[in-house]
Amino acid sequence: MKSMYYSQHPARLRATCSSRVLAMALCLAPLAWPVVAAAAEEEGEAVVLQPVSVTGVNQAPPVVTEQSDSYTLGRSGTATKLDLTPRQTPQTITSVNRQQLDDFKLGSANDALQAAGIGVQRVETDRTYFTARGLDVNNFQIDGIGVPFSSEEQMGDIDTFLYDRIEILKGANGLTSNPGNPSATINFVRKRPTRETQAQLGFSYGSWQTRRLEADVSGALNDSGTLRGRALVAGQEGNSYLDRYQPSKTLFSGILEADLTDSSTATIGYSKQRNRPEGIMWSALSLYYTNGSKVHYDRSHNTAPDWSYWDTDDEQTFAELRTDWGGGWQTQVTLNYREIGSDAEMLMAGGVPDASTGLGLTTYASKFDRTERQLLGDASVKGPFELFGRTHEVVLGSNWSRTRAHWTSSDDAAGVALPPVWDYDGNYPRPDFASVTSWADYTTYRRSYYAAGHFALSDQLKLITGVNHSNLKSSGERVGEGHQYDKSKSTPYVGLTYDLNDNYSLYTSYTEIFSPQHQVDRNHALLEPIEGNNIEGGIKGEWFDRRLNASFALFRTKQDNTPEYAGFDSVEGFSYYQGVDTKVEGYEMTLAGQLTPGWEASAGLTHLFSIRDGDGSSTRTFIPQNTLYLATTYQVPQVQGLKVGGSVNWQSEIFREQGTSTTGETIVSRQGSYAVVNALASYDIDPHFNVSLNVNNLFDRKYLTSLYWAQSYYAPSRNAMLSLSWKY
Repeated sequence: MKSMYYSQHPARLRATCSSRVLAMALCLAPLAWPVVAAAAEEEGEAVVLQPVSVTGVNQAPPVVTEQSDSYTLGRSGTATKLDLTPRQTPQTITSVNRQQLDDFKLGSANDALQAAGIGVQRVETDRTYFTARGLDVNNFQIDGIGVPFSSEEQMGDIDTFLYDRIEILKGANGLTSNPGNPSATINFVRKRPTRETQAQLGFSYGSWQTRRLEADVSGALNDSGTLRGRALVAGQEGNSYLDRYQPSKTLFSGILEADLTDSSTATIGYSKQRNRPEGIMWSALSLYYTNGSKVHYDRSHNTAPDWSYWDTDDEQTFAELRTDWGGGWQTQVTLNYREIGSDAEMLMAGGVPDASTGLGLTTYASKFDRTERQLLGDASVKGPFELFGRTHEVVLGSNWSRTRAHWTSSDDAAGVALPPVWDYDGNYPRPDFASVTSWADYTTYRRSYYAAGHFALSDQLKLITGVNHSNLKSSGERVGEGHQYDKSKSTPYVGLTYDLNDNYSLYTSYTEIFSPQHQVDRNHALLEPIEGNNIEGGIKGEWFDRRLNASFALFRTKQDNTPEYAGFDSVEGFSYYQGVDTKVEGYEMTLAGQLTPGWEASAGLTHLFSIRDGDGSSTRTFIPQNTLYLATTYQVPQVQGLKVGGSVNWQSEIFREQGTSTTGETIVSRQGSYAVVNALASYDIDPHFNVSLNVNNLFDRKYLTSLYWAQSYYAPSRNAMLSLSWKY
């Protein structure tokens, strides 16, 4: 046990501020803390308030985040496969750790990534796009192995219960995540078996009769501890703030880990998530009348009939062999198999209604079946070596994947007139879906070779450089046209870090990306491959034995052939896109970790100077110019076991030009700047039982979920969740 004293100078701020200024102040205040703390440490200043007893204050944050209270990363291999601290990584890297996931009940990837500053574009109830630094994110990893989604949208709701943490690397990651783009890489890191026996049970009940049950058991399966296992199961169901929408999901994971020798460990695991939502919204709500005026809806408005659904099954099986050869050298071979299946029946209420009659909405129904089978392999070797009297690190590896995608669409009830927009309540009979109207069946192959090194040029200056060479092939058909390409390219990576002192480092990095696309234009032709790069530079800091990290980055991101949604062909039943060259410039600030014992925080601010197309005009106006996130919890010393906390997500105004009104004026849909505030209180009844209350959208802010598409819908109203958990 150690006693620590912290300087603190409370002050009252008396000013009238706009919501934008106040939101920025909330972010800048915690970001200024490390500078004040470092200055106090150097000058030896101390104002004694009250001693606080804590355990393990001087321990660095662990790599595995469960069973710790840390909101920051220890080390990460997402950028290069080399285990680097955030300060050693020459790009912006953040994470949502297990403690933060548990504190704020971030049970879905949508909520978790939004808490980390990722733009979560909820275009429908069960379809989501992610954006970062102005561009779409389609670089996803599981345990550092790239997952080649054949489409960039996430269908269904990824549950976070199976994962220890989610790491987010901003900027391009062409070294180990190819294909992709220069926005961000999102790495889901699985929970693994533990040597010590541990168990967890949890039950939650909340708004709209939402019920959730969780169970997690882990530990050794023999006396020597050389065989370990873990089983996780969870289920959630309930109603919704939306009319007729009823989400439901179950998930399971089982993992076995065995020490084959003193230096080799084999792991095998299986997981499945099963989503069964009913009353799902397709294409959302029309936002404007023909005269350009706004259509006003209740927050609960849903155009989906009660027979609509979108069932998804996501099964994953993986095997892994890790060997320590001594002297710090390690090899790892991983094989993953993933099968994603979906079955849906949906009804779209599209069109633009007349302001006086409300008429103008028409139907388009579809029955959709899809299966995607992914086989992935990765093999790598890494370790240190001596050169010119200094120790360096290197990693060499290769990965490959095969993705087979097959889907059919049976479209029906096209162009049937609906009642006035203010009268239509989703009451529409289920069509027959008698025949298949469009289909796709194609296979994509990827083979990559990569190499990277972390070189100590001096005690202060470190160089990280590498290259990835990839070949991507595809064959088959999509919507009656050939889906074929054969592309190869090498993408370089280079980064420098310079330690100014024990706390601060300067850094810069440059990396490229290359990715053939699956999207087609209006004539069914595949869009040209995405090519882009990211240049980033800034300063990073760490304090309190790396329990607190912060960064400031300037970046310029360039991406050619960005796929931009251009329309839907209702005759042939497919969406078509156009390629747009995009350049984004801005800055980003982050902070994560322990401010004082018992006070954890995660915060970030992103400002985009501009998002411009190849002609220099502003584009992607559905992306906010400013975004801020802040989450913090505090263990109240006066009441043992009590933790309180809050979070805020704020973004500036967004808009979308929607065409021309009947009077010849440009129609613009807007969502003004807004902040969503959440709050929590948690109390440890004893060492095993905990009760907590989470309130989301505390001030009941009404706002659109996205303007990524021409249609949208409203986010949930104020809601709460009461949870009881038991741990052993």
